[in-house]
Amino acid sequence: MPLPVLLAARLWFEGNRFSPRPTGRAQLLQREWQRGDAALAAAAGTATELAAVAALAQARRPRWRVEVSRCASASPGGPMHDDVFAAWQDEVLADVWRLRPQAMYLSLHGAAITDRRDSPELDAVQALRQALGPGVPLGVSLDLHANLPPGLVDLVDAASAYRSYPHVDMRETAERVLERLRVLADGAPPAQGVRVPTGLLLPSFEMRTDGGPMHELQALARAAEAQPGIVEVSLLGGFPYADVPQGGASVMVWADRADRARAVGERLAGEVAGREASFRPRLRPAVDALRAAAAMAQGLVAVTDPADNPLSGGAADTPGLFAALLAERRDPTSPLASWPDGRVVFAYFADPRLVQRAHEAGTGAWLDCRLGARSSQAYGPPVDWRACVQQLGDGRFVNRGPMERGSAVRLGRTAVLAGDGLRVIVTEAVGAANDPAFFESLGITLEAPLLLVVKAKNHFRAAFEPLCAAILDADLPGPAAADLGALPMRHRRPTAA
Repeated sequence: MPLPVLLAARLWFEGNRFSPRPTGRAQLLQREWQRGDAALAAAAGTATELAAVAALAQARRPRWRVEVSRCASASPGGPMHDDVFAAWQDEVLADVWRLRPQAMYLSLHGAAITDRRDSPELDAVQALRQALGPGVPLGVSLDLHANLPPGLVDLVDAASAYRSYPHVDMRETAERVLERLRVLADGAPPAQGVRVPTGLLLPSFEMRTDGGPMHELQALARAAEAQPGIVEVSLLGGFPYADVPQGGASVMVWADRADRARAVGERLAGEVAGREASFRPRLRPAVDALRAAAAMAQGLVAVTDPADNPLSGGAADTPGLFAALLAERRDPTSPLASWPDGRVVFAYFADPRLVQRAHEAGTGAWLDCRLGARSSQAYGPPVDWRACVQQLGDGRFVNRGPMERGSAVRLGRTAVLAGDGLRVIVTEAVGAANDPAFFESLGITLEAPLLLVVKAKNHFRAAFEPLCAAILDADLPGPAAADLGALPMRHRRPTAA
C-alpha cells in the first residue's frame, strides 16, 4: 500500500515597509528558490526547518512519503513583488491539486508583505485550506517576530513559533509541528487554537530570550504548557517595520478546549503588557559606543548598527556609523586613534558598483570611494574615502552557527578595502554579517585585539557573544531604527519605543 503524502512548502520572508531595497525574484534566487530533492539536499543537517523535513524523508520507517513543493526565502527587505509571491502560491497550489496530500506542512515567517498585500501568508493559507479540503491536517511554523493576522489560526490544525532569539531553534520548531501533524493523522482529536493580540507594537531590541522580559515570558509559556489540556503556547513579538494593521505582539495557544486556550492566552497577553517598559531599547549614541568599545583595547569587541541590520530589512547602506568611525579614527584624542592598523573592521556596505571597480582594479590598487547612501540619503549623506583594495572574494561560505548552522551563503563578489588603518568590507548582495565564517572567508581572523563595527542586531550575538568581551548597540537613523515614531508608519499602535 502506498504511503500517505506529506507535502511541505516554504515562504520565509520578513518585510520592512521602510527599506529602500525591494524584494524581487533575484533576492529569492540569491538565498533560496528550490523544490523537491534539491531543497531537501540543501537543508539536510542544517539548523533550519527544512532539515526537520529532510530527516523525516530519510526516516527508516517513514510515516509519510514526503514531497517538497516550492521553498523560497529571501533576506528581510522591502515589500516583495506581488507577482513573485503569486508565482510561489500558484506553484504550491498546483502541487496540492496534483498530489492530493494527506497532510501539509508550511514553513512561514509570519511578517511577509508584498507591494499589494499586507498579509500574503494569510492569503496563501486560505487558498491552501480550500484546496486541501476538510480533514487534511495543515500545520505551520512561524518566526518569533510574526505579525499573526486574525483568522490564520482558524485555518490551520497545528502551529508553533520559534522560542529563542537569536533564532537557534528553527529545526526544533518544525519538529514540533511535524509531530503534531503525525498525531493528528493517527486520529488524535484536533486542538483548538486562539490568537490573543496584546495591542502593543514592541521593538525587538530587548526581545532576546537569554534574559530580560522575553526570557521571563517564555518561562511562563512553558509552565502554561504543563497545565492539563494545553498543547502549545507561542509568544509572537511582532515585527513593527512591516507597518501592517495586524502588526504587534500576540499570544497563540492550542488546547483541548477553546475557552481553556483563551484563558491562558489572555493571562499571558497581560503578562506581556505588564512588561511593556522592559522592552524599551537602551542604545548609546554612536560616538559613545565607539569610544567605549575602543577603550577595551585588549579584547574582541563589537559595536552594532541595528537600524541598518540586514535581518531587519536594512540595505547595508546607511552611512552614519561609518562616518562616526572614520571621524573617531582621525581624531588624535579618541581611543580609536591608537588601535593597531587593520584591527578595526567595518562590516559592511552593499555596493555592487564599488565591488566591480575593486575587482577590475585588482588588489593593491587605490580607489576614491563614496560609501553609503547609495539608495537613499534619508539617513545621511555618503562618505568620501580613499582606500586600497586589500582582498577580493566570491562571497561564498557556509555558516558555522549556531544560527542556521550548515546553511550555504552567497553574497556575490566581495572586496576588503583598507585606509586610515581601517578595513571595510563591501559586497555585491545584502546578507547578514552574523557568522564567523563571514569574516574568515575574507581573510579576517577573529583574534584580539579586534574591533568589529557591524550592521547587525540580536542575531549577531548567537555566534559572537561567546567570543566578544562586549557588544555595544549604537542608536542611529535607518529603516529599522529604535525610535518607531521617527518612521512614517501608516498604522499607529501603542509602542514601547
